[in-house]
Amino acid sequence: MAKRYLFLTLLTCCAIVGQAKVKLSHLISDGMVIQQNSEVRLWGWDTPGKMIKVRTSWSPTLYTARAAADSTWMVKIHSPKASYKPLSITFNDGEATTVRNVLAGEVWLCGGQSNMEMPMRGWGTCPIPTYNEEMMNASRYSGVHYCTIPEVCTEQPQADANCKWQTVSANTLGDVSATAYYYARTLNASLNIPIGIIIACKGGSRIEGWLNKANIKAYTKDPLDLESLKKKYKGNWSYPNYWYNGTLYPTLKYTIKGFIFYQGCSNVGNPEGYYSRLMNVMVKQWRDDFALGNLPFYFVEIAPHSYGNVNRDNAARLREEQFKASKEISNCSEVSTVDLVYPWEHENIHPAQKKQVGERLAMKALKNQYAFTQLLADGAEYGSLRISNDTCFVSLKNMYMGFVPSGEQTGFEVAGSDKVFHKAKAVSSGIDKLIITCPEVKAPVAVRYCFRNFQLGSVHNSAGLPLFPFRTDNW
Repeated sequence: MAKRYLFLTLLTCCAIVGQAKVKLSHLISDGMVIQQNSEVRLWGWDTPGKMIKVRTSWSPTLYTARAAADSTWMVKIHSPKASYKPLSITFNDGEATTVRNVLAGEVWLCGGQSNMEMPMRGWGTCPIPTYNEEMMNASRYSGVHYCTIPEVCTEQPQADANCKWQTVSANTLGDVSATAYYYARTLNASLNIPIGIIIACKGGSRIEGWLNKANIKAYTKDPLDLESLKKKYKGNWSYPNYWYNGTLYPTLKYTIKGFIFYQGCSNVGNPEGYYSRLMNVMVKQWRDDFALGNLPFYFVEIAPHSYGNVNRDNAARLREEQFKASKEISNCSEVSTVDLVYPWEHENIHPAQKKQVGERLAMKALKNQYAFTQLLADGAEYGSLRISNDTCFVSLKNMYMGFVPSGEQTGFEVAGSDKVFHKAKAVSSGIDKLIITCPEVKAPVAVRYCFRNFQLGSVHNSAGLPLFPFRTDNW
């Protein structure tokens, strides 16, 4: 495969030299959104030694770049403040190429596996319940532009991707990632500026699929050669590194604001500490790759699902790893989905309520990046446990004004020293306290909340955001 891609790369370079005209990355194209008030990177290919002159419609400044020996070139331009005014950029190496309908706004990279990939029209028996309503209102959000990177699995990093920018409309809405769209739509409505989303994901991909070769070698036991991977895995969706090479790598020069991420299902069952370690590695790598500083990273907790047995806790342990990573990684935050699955969706790996997922991610960004300081954007979290006789007293964090609704709460279990968990009665008390009892456990030592593969709870803070699953034991 490596020889094949080397041959194709050589052919591409020969074609570029032969045509003697500037070639742009597919991401640098009509309808693109550029990051506002920034030094924006533009790049492409041309005959080695050729001078490329770049002019923008908003500034008299002339930018220049010279194609290197490998035909590549890159230039950095200063972008204007966000607005809906159509802009243009002209590249001239003796023959002009103009990119039109460019908007200045905010740009976010949206990555992950199938729950990020899932389009607005849904999949088969996995519909988006608000699809028809959104179709009828799509014209209101033409300030949202999206570019979906094709799912390409390769052994070698790819410099470009066959993609194009789309403007949200009734004709294009069905194909856009639902989670990414609701995220972008919320930002667009709140900020009243254009929003660009670049969607780079692959259904079924493990977190290893989004790491570079160096990190695969350093932090995993995965092979990297194709023949070994074919023997180890049933499908290429599980391959390490290859999705990074083919689907993420072509985006790395684009100037963005930050990341949203929805992945984890395919790593359920990993040993303790493994996923949180790799998530730390991946976020650092992506930030280093984009070379734009400590970019914000917001991600989604994997939703309740049976994973073969609703009562097991292997998925709950992956959620625990995600929560751990959210506390370890700087400029990073997580949204919970423990309440965004209907009871009948226990076998549906793609739950329908993507609107709330995108909106919760957007609230994080609005509060932390866009100065919506009064937003109540944080989900409830476990604080501490005190046990007195047969009663457990749990204190929570991020409850704001208290429980909504108050009273009896569901999703709790209690165990004694025998480590056998029983369903418990939990009643809210005051703003942030729970009183938990269980007739079967006279001497409790541990409390768990929604710590099974598929278990739904009722605890929400006054912002309507759920309590993250937790356990007080380390069994």
